[in-house]
Amino acid sequence: MPRSTPPVAAQKPHSTTHHNITRQDPYHWLRAENWQQVMQEPESLAPQIRDYLEAENAYYEAEFGKPTEALRETIYGEIRGRIKEDDSGVPTPDGPWAYNSRMRTGQQYPLIVRTPRDGGDEQILLDCNEEAGEGYFGFAGAEHDFSHRFMSWAADRAGSEYYDIAIRDLETGTDIADVIRATTGDSIWSNDSTALYYTEYDENHRPYRVRRHVIGTPQADDAIIYEEKDPGFFVGIGRTQSDKFIVIDIHDHQTSEVWLIDAETDGEPRLVAPRVEGREYEVEERDGLLYIRTNADGAEDYKIVTAPADEPSFENWSDFVPHQPGVLILDIGILQRYMVRLERNEGLPRIVVHTFEDQSERTVRFEEEAYALGMSLGFEFDTTSFHLTYSSPTTPARTYAYDIATGERTLLKEQEIPSGHNPDAYVTRRIFAEAPDGEMVPVTVLYHRDTPLDGTAPALLYGYGAYGMAMPAAFSTSVLSLVDRGFVHATAHIRGGMEKGYRWYRQGRHHHKTNTFTDFIAAAETLIAERFAAPDKIVAQGGSAGGMLMGAIANMRPDLWAGIIAQVPFVDVLNTMLDDTLPLTPPEWPEWGNPLTSPDDYRRIAAYAPYEQVSHKDYPPILAMAGLTDPRVTYWEPAKWVARLRATRSNDAPLYLKTNMGAGHAGASGRFERIKETAIAYAFALQSAGVDGTVSAA
Repeated sequence: MPRSTPPVAAQKPHSTTHHNITRQDPYHWLRAENWQQVMQEPESLAPQIRDYLEAENAYYEAEFGKPTEALRETIYGEIRGRIKEDDSGVPTPDGPWAYNSRMRTGQQYPLIVRTPRDGGDEQILLDCNEEAGEGYFGFAGAEHDFSHRFMSWAADRAGSEYYDIAIRDLETGTDIADVIRATTGDSIWSNDSTALYYTEYDENHRPYRVRRHVIGTPQADDAIIYEEKDPGFFVGIGRTQSDKFIVIDIHDHQTSEVWLIDAETDGEPRLVAPRVEGREYEVEERDGLLYIRTNADGAEDYKIVTAPADEPSFENWSDFVPHQPGVLILDIGILQRYMVRLERNEGLPRIVVHTFEDQSERTVRFEEEAYALGMSLGFEFDTTSFHLTYSSPTTPARTYAYDIATGERTLLKEQEIPSGHNPDAYVTRRIFAEAPDGEMVPVTVLYHRDTPLDGTAPALLYGYGAYGMAMPAAFSTSVLSLVDRGFVHATAHIRGGMEKGYRWYRQGRHHHKTNTFTDFIAAAETLIAERFAAPDKIVAQGGSAGGMLMGAIANMRPDLWAGIIAQVPFVDVLNTMLDDTLPLTPPEWPEWGNPLTSPDDYRRIAAYAPYEQVSHKDYPPILAMAGLTDPRVTYWEPAKWVARLRATRSNDAPLYLKTNMGAGHAGASGRFERIKETAIAYAFALQSAGVDGTVSAA
């Protein structure tokens, strides 16, 4: 029972009518009318909204924060103790230098450094700790130019994802006068080092325009290189590995279009192939030939085609790696003599190396039951090696140099766990849950070898299930704090992701969205049926679109969960998809449906939207976490959801809303501050499952 009285949000009349359906939204007032301003100036939030959010924060602190302070500090100390504080990345060579980033003991942010390849002292190019100050600091990365004289770097100081780009003179170690304000954070150097290409937002925080900044000139004079007129498409920039082209990428979630700028001449953008609804493609280049990963011609799991760079239109596309159903091509990289592609087959990743000279191929794979695999080609084009990273739930991350000519792997770095880690003390399993329609849903399970699998263990079940994003079976320094306390940690690879190919994504979006929710419920029921978890000790966790999953399963099966952790949860789906002024709404219509124009989409979304479906019944304990300056899932979504839950549910189980008043979608900045947020979630999981917090396994 609560020891203090929870806040009660005022209910104010507000109704909307679409497709002859009228709905009441008494908590609409929590949406700031000046939300664009609030993103950059949090202090401009209306007092009545701020008062409510701060009252919820005070209630959270009194009911949960203070009582769990010691436990959270313990968990924080454990997780921090598993982090090598003076850690360094793997140097990446580029011409005369090798670039890297590293961390110092006790500091929150990285140092960007370089070392001469022929030997010599390290140079610190940027110390983000010095730049961060006391407030929020979101670092978007740094890009050195081709002359190795300058470096652009970008930072967001409000959590709103508006980044200012600065330019550092690496000879003097200071920034020049040029500052490019309010960008997306991406920047690409021209090949002659005289200019930067960057993207900027429209008034509704959508990346829509590419501009070119000539060093030493005012930002107001920057030429507009490309401007997107359709608010449903976002714009991004990059470059080919060959450095031949600067790439302008225009996309929503199912359709893309690419324009190329000759990086040698900085000429006008040239279209590769016009956008066609449902067709996606991305481009690399080698010796005047484009290599294109695409789903064209029904290649649902993607294929690779080629086209002449000077005549790249669709009619000139020719198959190079044909479509193979069930083998999802995730990414390709092109080097002077090789093509490297990352694939997923039977739910597990693999890397395939293709040699252009003799058209031979070699596959790189690992033998664990579940693992994560990634690749990085670095800066150079004419090279015979690349880096691959590997981890599993039991195995800390390892970075290898892979020699393409010999197939040999050289271990460059292994994630060090200062407090100690014995992989043999843990077990990773891949099990399958049968969904209501007969589909088999993969579930990655991690537990301590001493945890009894007799149906008595508590469990944390994590899920996402949207945008085709697959949840990797990777090592985590944080989840061990639950596993060492007897928890089973499970990740449900539900539909909406692409763990089992593009079909898996297609069956979990738009018309088929509810499969995501029923897959997750099936995963929980399987954990119980196979005695991995106790039926009254499963805590569910998800964030962003996974937070929408949390809201949906709370409505559908409130009896199944000991607790629910919803981080920046996308729970007000219908109202957000009806508001075409919000940053993500038009680009998201292909993912969820467009309730503005389609009565069917309106009814479908309304039938599962967590905020709309809150009803008078008992709900499990719920922790919702939000960020005031979040442009992706606006703060008012979890605020409205919690307000409606308080007023509607039939019980008084713990219900907390914690809003970070100085951060956005990613939560607190700084590696140690983020651990504190993880500790909050884990303390809530332990409390909800009735676990006292004592470490039961070593």
